[in-house]
Amino acid sequence: MNSTPEAQTTAGRDVLRLPEFRAMLLAAVTSTLASRAVALTVAYQLYQITKNPLTLGILGLVEAIPALSLALFGGVVADRNDRRRILLMTISVEVVCALLFALYAPHATVGGIVPILALIFTLGVARGFSDPALPAFQAQVVPRELLLRASAWRSSAGQAAAITGPALGGVLYASVGAAGAYGVACALLLVSLACVAYVKPKPKPRFIPGEPLWQSIKEGLAFVVGRQVLVGSMALDLFSVLFGGAVALLPIFASDILRVGPIGLSVLVAAPSVGALGVMLYATRHPPGRNAGRTLLVAVAGFGVSIITFGLSHNFYLSVAALIATGLFDGISMVIRSATLQLKAPDHMRGRVNSVSGMFIGASNELGAFESGVAASLLGTARSVWLGGIVTLIVVGVTAYLAPELRAMNLDDIEDDLPHDLTESGVTVLKAPADAAPRL
Repeated sequence: MNSTPEAQTTAGRDVLRLPEFRAMLLAAVTSTLASRAVALTVAYQLYQITKNPLTLGILGLVEAIPALSLALFGGVVADRNDRRRILLMTISVEVVCALLFALYAPHATVGGIVPILALIFTLGVARGFSDPALPAFQAQVVPRELLLRASAWRSSAGQAAAITGPALGGVLYASVGAAGAYGVACALLLVSLACVAYVKPKPKPRFIPGEPLWQSIKEGLAFVVGRQVLVGSMALDLFSVLFGGAVALLPIFASDILRVGPIGLSVLVAAPSVGALGVMLYATRHPPGRNAGRTLLVAVAGFGVSIITFGLSHNFYLSVAALIATGLFDGISMVIRSATLQLKAPDHMRGRVNSVSGMFIGASNELGAFESGVAASLLGTARSVWLGGIVTLIVVGVTAYLAPELRAMNLDDIEDDLPHDLTESGVTVLKAPADAAPRL
């Protein structure tokens, strides 16, 4: 870690001077803007059609099934192929889906929700390949010594887009309708596609020709499971957000509890990103260091308390403040998890390690949305939220007890044991075993 403010500022400037890194930042911003606008528009449109909270849970499940099912396979694909090409293909799929959303939106009330869910399923398939490839490709765009700074800047840019994306979706939904919101998202995705195309292809990761698919998957899983700081932080995120998340239910809060409509919904959805953005920007100058494990546990506990406050609130401003707090605490945990993943995984395994992480994140988000919808149907919307916050606090206590290495984790010396990649000057091919099967 750079120890002086001057060194920190210089490092931050150095990474921003890289044209390809700036292109990837713009790609991340436009892609996040589009995905957040589409997510808000789809959720609000479906709830207006069905008036059933379970629909929102089904929406998350429909996207989670293909994304999680393909995640491990997508990680292997990312570690054996051109990651840039994978991203170009998956973003192209997102462009087509956004266009079809726009064309179908005026007919959704008559045509029903099945075509919308089919498009969401298609986006989930694309995510199964793009989620492992994106962070692995981003790590190839910058020199190793700037990885931590680059990660903080990417997180900050993503959070900034996450703030304006829902607001953009809400304003567009209220002013020009769902079709207009989808059309703008399609244009943003085209910009993202052009930015990724601007970046030059990078060397393929090293691989063992003929290594069986399941052997590659097993290797990635073993790498993660064998490191308590990785599996512990992922499990902490999984179970806390799975039971403590409230994002999927925000359309109900906006429509029935707080009664603030689509504009108010856009504020509620963007509020967590406000808190997270502040943390991300701070991390660009002051990356996580000593006592990172304890900080992670405290942050997730704070997330749980904020969720309880939101679930009990009937005041719009208090609800917004509680959601900002959830974003702040979640932002702290995201910075720490991202730093650990970027610096602990060698290049030839980044796709698989990120696919495992993506499974945890996907399960916590999409399956969490399904859990939220079911719990809201059985217990009531507000009660399901504050009870989930209590479960989050229990999860923190159990994790702190079962994962002492995570509790004691420091990141101030993590650069010292960063693996040296063998792919910076070209493709490195490992010698295949004599009895290897043909390469998939």
